[in-house]
Amino acid sequence: MKKTEKIKTKEKKKKWGTMIPLMLGMFVKKADTSLYPAIQANVADKFRGMLAFDAGLCVGCKLCQKVCPTDAIIIEKTEEAGEKRFIAVVQLDKCIFCGQCVDTCNKDALRNTADFELACGDKNSLTVKL
Repeated sequence: MKKTEKIKTKEKKKKWGTMIPLMLGMFVKKADTSLYPAIQANVADKFRGMLAFDAGLCVGCKLCQKVCPTDAIIIEKTEEAGEKRFIAVVQLDKCIFCGQCVDTCNKDALRNTADFELACGDKNSLTVKL
């Protein structure tokens, strides 16, 4: 055997020598992921999930609609029993949950909830009236 071949075989042995303990360690190590559907996920305190809208506090200034970078929220005027009310129509497929609408609302009519399970099979159900 030539000298260069001996060096290459020593390098291969070193690689295998360090790889085997790592591979064996993976079998006894606890998984880094969680069993989400079985175990409920914890969300952070300031997590920005689904929007919640309080129509009683909304004055219809539409600041939230103006600052939305994706035009995902629309404020519509409705009349219930002769009084003006406003509803928020949110297109969840456009919303990036940045929270700018919540931050700009002067009357705190919008807020983020901790609800993050928003997946669905029908795209039409992603437009929500709040």
